[in-house]
Amino acid sequence: MADDSKKNAANNQFRKLRQAEEGKRAMTEYENNAIASRAKTARLRELRLARDAELAAAAALAPAPVKKKKAAKKKEAAAS
Repeated sequence: MADDSKKNAANNQFRKLRQAEEGKRAMTEYENNAIASRAKTARLRELRLARDAELAAAAALAPAPVKKKKAAKKKEAAAS
């Protein structure tokens, strides 16, 4: 029985070490994903702001649409 308790203790210690390594690996992966996500978000924000600025500049340069007057129809109806 003494051999079994030593084996169990060794197995428990090995399991704890393996779990600690897996935890470190998982945390590193999580942090790398978070960094990549922030970089992607920043890049997309820059693209969106550039697109919005370009659309605003194009709208400022475009002439305002001319509205048609409806008074011409009223004059024709009155003349008839």
